Amino acid sequence: MSRQGNRSVRRAFTLIELLLVMVILAILAAVVVPKFTARSEQAKISAAKTTIANLDTALDAFEVDMGRYPNANEGLAVLLNPPSDAGTNWHGPYIKKDVGNDPWGHPYIYRCPGQYNKSGYDLVSMGPDGKEGGGDDIDNWSNK
Repeated sequence: MSRQGNRSVRRAFTLIELLLVMVILAILAAVVVPKFTARSEQAKISAAKTTIANLDTALDAFEVDMGRYPNANEGLAVLLNPPSDAGTNWHGPYIKKDVGNDPWGHPYIYRCPGQYNKSGYDLVSMGPDGKEGGGDDIDNWSNK
């Protein structure tokens, strides 16, 4: 009688096969991960632009009601809570919740009067590097 029928055959991956699979996975990761990272950064930029556009609208509504933009001391907080001189003119809140920080965790910068918008205000997110300037800022005065 033959013993082949009773013997179980053991098969395993060779070291070469395992290394080949690892190299293929590394190549795929090198191609795919940067695309997701860039997409994530693009989403943060889009979110900051949208927030600045929404704040522009809220600030313009505040200006129509109050006859002025919030000063630098009042900041963006007066879009939620009336300033001390509001009287009956304030028809807010102009935004639903506190703006908080930009997508990178830095506060939005509001200046009135503006350095770039002399008759209005400047509103800027410092972008990924967290520093004003450097070409990655998102603001309300340029066409970026």
